[in-house]
Amino acid sequence: MHRWVYFINRWLKGGLPGYCSFCLSPASAGQGWCATCLCELPWNLYACRQCAEPVAHGTSLCGHCLIEPPAFSTTQACLLYQGPIKQLVHDFKFYGSPRAGTLLAELMLLTPPVTQSDALLPVPMTAIHARTRGFNHSHWLTEQLSRQLGVPTVIAKRVKDAPSQRTLNRRQRAANLTNAFVFESPPPAHLLIIDDVVTTGSTGHALATAALKAGAQRVDIWAVARTPLGTS
Repeated sequence: MHRWVYFINRWLKGGLPGYCSFCLSPASAGQGWCATCLCELPWNLYACRQCAEPVAHGTSLCGHCLIEPPAFSTTQACLLYQGPIKQLVHDFKFYGSPRAGTLLAELMLLTPPVTQSDALLPVPMTAIHARTRGFNHSHWLTEQLSRQLGVPTVIAKRVKDAPSQRTLNRRQRAANLTNAFVFESPPPAHLLIIDDVVTTGSTGHALATAALKAGAQRVDIWAVARTPLGTS
């Protein structure tokens, strides 16, 4: 019975236009949420400028970025991968919910990066992974943002089929993605990687390294959310 209640509740929240997708009360005009739920989302208020790891107020860089700076310059991830955001991402990635994906893109557009890039870059998947998942969620988000912002998209290719990152620690994730991405043509000078969740930044670092090696001058990351340290 509890399982059916869960699925019915998720279906209702995903399919009622004009109502908040988090609490089902009337939504703010033209949005998928009400003002109360928007304020109560897990905002990443104090974050490392480079990787978006939550830090103490007044701190600009986390310890990891001070000791081992990643290849990307900044990360914009204004929400934490917790509570309703975690559920939205889960529904989008594993159930292919277009409503959840649209809400995530709209939340990203509330807090766009300060500096405009030359092109948006989705995180590539291997063909096998894409077939298993059914779609590339990063590419889907990139298409929505590209359409809204009028910024073109460029594509990289993943050439290394490695194990899932979910069970690996920070160093294992980095090793897992070494030489995993390539560009078949030179990218523009400033790229903005689009992803749903930044966990350790290993994927962004590997993709940014490949982009810089291929001729880009600067790479930044724009994601929905950041996984706080200790919960990855």
